[in-house]
Amino acid sequence: MSRWCEFDSREALDKALAEHLAQRLAQEIRAQGAASLAVSGGSTPKGMFAQLAAQDIPWEQVWVTLVDERWVAPDDADSNERLVRENLLVAHAARARFVGLKTTHAQVSDGLAEATARLAPLPRPITCVVLGMGGDGHTASWFPQAGNLAQLLDPAGKDVLGRCDPVTAPHERITLTLPVVLQSREIIVHITGADKRAVLDEAVDKRYPIAAVTAQTANPATIWWAP
Repeated sequence: MSRWCEFDSREALDKALAEHLAQRLAQEIRAQGAASLAVSGGSTPKGMFAQLAAQDIPWEQVWVTLVDERWVAPDDADSNERLVRENLLVAHAARARFVGLKTTHAQVSDGLAEATARLAPLPRPITCVVLGMGGDGHTASWFPQAGNLAQLLDPAGKDVLGRCDPVTAPHERITLTLPVVLQSREIIVHITGADKRAVLDEAVDKRYPIAAVTAQTANPATIWWAP
C-alpha cells in the first residue's frame, strides 16, 4: 500500500519534493548515465516546479515528459506542455531534454504512433512519475467516465500511450497507460488540501482510477500531501 509523506505547509512540501526528485535524478544519472521524469499539469505542482528548476544537477542528462496532455496547441493556456515550459524548464532545468506529447494531428488517435515514437529515446523505466489527482478521483487522464478506462488501466496492456475522452472535462487527452506508470522506478502522488485527502481515502471503495496506483503493491506509490 501507499506510504504518506505529510507536511505542515504546501511550501514545505514543494521544497522537500523538489529536493527529493533532484536527488533521485542525480542518483540515476550516476548509476545509468541518464534519468527521466514524467510530470503532471494543474496548479498544484507549480511551486514544486520552481523549486526543482533551481536544483543544480546534470539536467542535460535528464529527459522530461508529461504524464498526460490535453489535445490543444502547445501554446494554449490549457496545455500542460506550456505549463512545464514556463514553470519547470527554466533556470538550471532549461538544460533538460523535453519530450512533448501533442502532435499536429487533429485527433489523438491519429497522433498516438508519432507521440509513442517520440518517447522511444526516453530512458526506461522512467526514474520518477509524479501524478496529481482531480476531485473526481482521476489521475493522469484516466477519468472515471471514459469509455476506454479499462483499456488504459489494464496492467497487462502493451501500449505506452492511450487516448481519453474525459466526458466530464474539456479536451480530448493523450496519456501514459497504467503499465508504464507501474514500471517506473518511483511513483509519487502529489496532492494538497483536505478535500483531496478525503477523495483519496475513499478511492478504493468508490473505485476511483487513482486507486489503480495507490492500492497496488507491486510498486507502492508514495503520497506527498500538505493541507
